[in-house]
Amino acid sequence: MSQPSVTLQLLQERFASVIREVHSLHGDDTVVVEPGANLEVLQFCRDEPRLAYNVLVDLTCVDYLDYPDREGQPRFEVVYHLYSLEHNHRVRIKCPVAAEDPTVATVVELWPIADWLEREAWDMFGVNFAGHPDMRRILMYEEFEGHPLRKDYSISRRQPLVGPKN
Repeated sequence: MSQPSVTLQLLQERFASVIREVHSLHGDDTVVVEPGANLEVLQFCRDEPRLAYNVLVDLTCVDYLDYPDREGQPRFEVVYHLYSLEHNHRVRIKCPVAAEDPTVATVVELWPIADWLEREAWDMFGVNFAGHPDMRRILMYEEFEGHPLRKDYSISRRQPLVGPKN
């Protein structure tokens, strides 16, 4: 069995109490953190010189509604893909989010590009990012009802018709 990566070692040492799971497959590291711990873990990933994850490559969401073997677990996961230009390594940080209050802290202060990525996750999945400076739709029009990438969103749902504004 190979040694865990520097990323996994450092995160497990520093955040053992909030890490639910870690795994690495073909050099692809993944860390699942407790809800509410995303901001602290992500800031450490960015600011720790041995990690230096200075690029937020992507931020997305997964809806696990009715997913096999996930009973009793949070419905959503917010997923952050980070890259270090200095060290040429990547990590995926996942943060479970409950359906009852789908909210996680914004990371716009850490990576300004998160502004648009968080708006997209909110628009498509309905996950809120607490502290976001401009949480409004980015892909769908303002009058659109619901969040179209949720698994319980009906594809036959009728949306309000809107015309040009005078």
